[in-house]
Amino acid sequence: MLSVMKLHNYFRSSASFRVRIALELKALPYEYIAVHIARGDHKKEPYAALSADRQVPLLEVDGERLSQSMAIIEYLDETHPVPALLPADALGRARVRALAQSISCEIHPLNNLRVLKYLVRELRVEEDAKNIWYRHWCREGLQAFERQLGPLPASRYCYGATPTLADCCLVPQIFNAQRFNVNLDGLPRTMAAFQACMALPAFQKAQPSACPDSEA
Repeated sequence: MLSVMKLHNYFRSSASFRVRIALELKALPYEYIAVHIARGDHKKEPYAALSADRQVPLLEVDGERLSQSMAIIEYLDETHPVPALLPADALGRARVRALAQSISCEIHPLNNLRVLKYLVRELRVEEDAKNIWYRHWCREGLQAFERQLGPLPASRYCYGATPTLADCCLVPQIFNAQRFNVNLDGLPRTMAAFQACMALPAFQKAQPSACPDSEA
């Protein structure tokens, strides 16, 4: 009998949120282990001994440790293929991965917590300027995301009739955009996909406010 997976994560981490969504969509049980990255707990023992990159999320499964949210989600999709988070055809998979990576590789790296902390603590950027930075890069990235959706066939979610890897990435990014008061006007397909996702129990259960370590 396989042991229950352990997810080391932080309620407000976008990358952790992505993995929680995937686990909920696939109805996979897991143990929630909170790592308070805002306090720097990811750099301290005992977590530092578990995670080579000292980031979240980290998934422990069958005696192995997996890092990086995108790799974790694709692992889950390969080992628990129903419901699928990537299309069956190669072109569809490329489209979904491109959408997902537009967020995970383009928007998120510029706006994650350690970058924002560096701007303030090391470069002495004022709080207002930091927030302007966040809103600029997030808005620009979401506009690019909307342009990618434009030529694709109309669909309830980002791609097709069921949530995909792209939706796992989109929803956390919109949550963060809302926290930082990013202008979300003029993104009709993006926001429609977000709303469709948030109508599903899996996304509701994975959201930050539903996490045991959630803070106001």
